[in-house]
Amino acid sequence: MNEISNILGKVRVNNCEDSNIQYLLTDSRNLIYPEKSLFFALRSQTGDGHAYIDDLLAQGVKNFVVDSLCDAWETADANFWVVENTLTALQQIALYHRQQFQLPVVGITGSNGKTIVKEWLYTLLQNGHNCVRSPKSYNSQIGVPLSVWQLQSAHEMAIFEAGISTTNEMQRIAPIIAPTLGIFTNLGSAHQAGFASAEEKLCEKLQLFTTCQTLVYRYNPSYQHLIEQQLPNVQLLSWGINDPSAVVPVSIEAQTTNHTKIWLQYQGEGHSYTLPFTDAASIENAIHAILMCLVMGKTNINTQLLEPISMRLSIKQGLNNCLLIDDAYTADLSGLQVALNVMDTQAKNKYDSKVVILSDLPHSSGDEQALYTAVSSLLQEKKVTQLIGIGNVLPLYADVFPMPTTFYASTADFLATKPAFNNQLVLIKGARRYQMEQITAHLEQKRHETVMEVNLNALVNNFKHLRSFLAPTTKAVAMIKANAYGCGAISIAQTLQHHHCDYFGVAVADEGAELRKAGIKTPIMVMNPEASSFDVLLQYCLEPEIYSFEVLHRFIEFADKEGARNYPIHLKFDTGMHRLGFEQKDLPALIALLKQTSVVTVASAFSHLAAAEDPAMDAFTLQQIATFETCTKALQAALPYPFLRHILNTSGIQRFPMHQYDMVRMGIGLYGVGIDEASPIQHVATLKTVILQTKELPQGETVGYNRKGVLTRNSKVAAIPIGYADGLDRAFGGGKGFALVRGQKAPFLGNICMDVCMIDVTDIDNVTVGDTVVIFGEDLTINQLAQTTNTIPYEILTRVSARVKRIYYQE
Repeated sequence: MNEISNILGKVRVNNCEDSNIQYLLTDSRNLIYPEKSLFFALRSQTGDGHAYIDDLLAQGVKNFVVDSLCDAWETADANFWVVENTLTALQQIALYHRQQFQLPVVGITGSNGKTIVKEWLYTLLQNGHNCVRSPKSYNSQIGVPLSVWQLQSAHEMAIFEAGISTTNEMQRIAPIIAPTLGIFTNLGSAHQAGFASAEEKLCEKLQLFTTCQTLVYRYNPSYQHLIEQQLPNVQLLSWGINDPSAVVPVSIEAQTTNHTKIWLQYQGEGHSYTLPFTDAASIENAIHAILMCLVMGKTNINTQLLEPISMRLSIKQGLNNCLLIDDAYTADLSGLQVALNVMDTQAKNKYDSKVVILSDLPHSSGDEQALYTAVSSLLQEKKVTQLIGIGNVLPLYADVFPMPTTFYASTADFLATKPAFNNQLVLIKGARRYQMEQITAHLEQKRHETVMEVNLNALVNNFKHLRSFLAPTTKAVAMIKANAYGCGAISIAQTLQHHHCDYFGVAVADEGAELRKAGIKTPIMVMNPEASSFDVLLQYCLEPEIYSFEVLHRFIEFADKEGARNYPIHLKFDTGMHRLGFEQKDLPALIALLKQTSVVTVASAFSHLAAAEDPAMDAFTLQQIATFETCTKALQAALPYPFLRHILNTSGIQRFPMHQYDMVRMGIGLYGVGIDEASPIQHVATLKTVILQTKELPQGETVGYNRKGVLTRNSKVAAIPIGYADGLDRAFGGGKGFALVRGQKAPFLGNICMDVCMIDVTDIDNVTVGDTVVIFGEDLTINQLAQTTNTIPYEILTRVSARVKRIYYQE
């Protein structure tokens, strides 16, 4: 506490005992640990932190930095440091904290790409290193101090980004970061209004790198001289694509529809990398991260770990059969493009039209006409049928939008019209200051308060992670049967189709038909076709699994009557699972039948591994693969055309990639369940609910049906709207399972009921009605729940009932 006084050079009003400050707090809504927090009462154009001090005092906060004192605070049970400027005080404390550490620190600035480069560099470096980085996009005058405050003695390196919007800002935050290495992403038009010229903005940004040993940047002759002039003592490591003036030469060797192979030469040695994207911005960002890894001595760089990073964006069910794309927190041209792309992936054939509700966009120059013309082009490209504008600027450029438009000065004005849509896709996109989340709340379908959130970024990450085991030519089947393992088949299929998944697998024909009705064009195989659904197969171009002579004969007979020729089928071989499939002894008769018909053609032959996840069963797994090899070789030798072969499931992909054949099937791994807890597979689904009511009950009382929940102490009991009708296993009852409230365990009390059950929150502070309750998620995994109930993760995930609303989001 005296240390803070020394840093700030101020005598505090000391009314309470010293406490160990661990958290710097600038937003009262983020309060978690009152007694360990130091609150800075910041003043800005939109608010004054001093207005929240009384409430924070009531919540137990003991330490404040203010620029003025009222009489009541002088006698409060708290400590106050009175300073001239609370933001400066925050930066001074962070500066002092940074000076206590000697470690490699990468500082990143530029007009665009800072957060992506930071996250990608962190991804490439984190294995084997204890690295701290700026959270989210914490790169402002406030964000930088909060980021640097995270530094602890255990950290081996740090990555911090810095952003500025006008002059004299970088000189305040550059010493707080004090980077030893630097990345300058680029010089663009962002925040140009805050500077007299592009050169002035560049010089301001370069102040971050004066303490650096090495600076990584893309060579640009228009500002190379300024960099050399301003950073005479820094090693300048420029790179350029086919640019002989750059220190590090880079070339693009090959590009496919979704991959780019690059080559670069660093310190006389060539390096080749395959990037999982093709757009120029991502390639530039990736090269920055790769080159910094090489500078830091890391040569084993797995670029397949890189994935697109975007803002959090949610997909929600709206009223009147509408679908809402909720991105009501940011507004810029590139972000609009991302949101429109997401909109474009949603059930194109299911909705009558596309509506965009858009706020005014910030602009970095006076050419607003060009900005909104670009917006119009994006909307037209994505076939948006209606634009609703929020703000005072958009109406000035109404003539650039050819589609029907209406404009409102504010969100409140728009909501006053009681807007309603019917069977439409609606994108809500705007800057936070327009409070457009109110529009989402108005249009969203209000249903069960128990929801399952599905992280589409994690889904795509898992897809890419599993693909990283495969050769570029190997195809992938995403299994989306059982409503995509409970996660929602249509949204999952739309996302994976967008990322070029080769095949989808469903259990029954009706599942495939629903995907086709939603606009899914990707080939779909049906794993359990029934004779009664053969008409559905042909109507929706679904490809059946054929596992017996009976099914094969019946399908050929039906398809022949319908006039089908060379209809694709998928032959299943039983190599040891002994569930469904042709056996090796069936091959002669099977080959003879296939050779004499032109009604069907073999698209693939496959088998199912029984225990690929279990090392103790590896000998059996390898025997299955050998049997499959024998069967398919014989089949291929007999047929005059090629077909795909596949046997690996999620576990097989990771443990037996040498046997990937032509295609693999991705199942539970897509949805966040890896081989073990150490797997890099990311958690996808979070099942959560809320607290409806709390009660204080004495020891000896009972809770729930049959009085099974006997309280052994005075307890605080919370009721939550979830039960076995939502998929909550009754095995969790009686304290055998628990949920998470405020990150802490809350055991289930008594029997699990159908719709509402009870949890014990006695040991959790400040629990109130409306608090979030996590049933499973990142901190309470599906694997853990499966172990608790002696079942498998598949059962936990797939049993979440249809009445639980799915909310899809992207980061």
